[in-house]
Amino acid sequence: MSVAQWVAQLDQNLYFRSVDALLDMEGHGAFVWSAYLITTLVVLAMLLLPLRRKRRFLRQLAGELKRREGSPRTKGGGD
Repeated sequence: MSVAQWVAQLDQNLYFRSVDALLDMEGHGAFVWSAYLITTLVVLAMLLLPLRRKRRFLRQLAGELKRREGSPRTKGGGD
């Protein structure tokens, strides 16, 4: 298959003939692209927020352990 044949076949398989048509989607583009954007933001938040919470927790835990190691022990056995 030559390059020209490949491009012709690709052109036949495309649903939208231009980038403008892809973005407009026959008047539904604003809804479709905003739905994609919102979905992407929600998925990213679902992936990134737990990682952020884990880092913050580990930092707080490390600080607590450091404070406990540095504090003098009392007669009562501690906490």
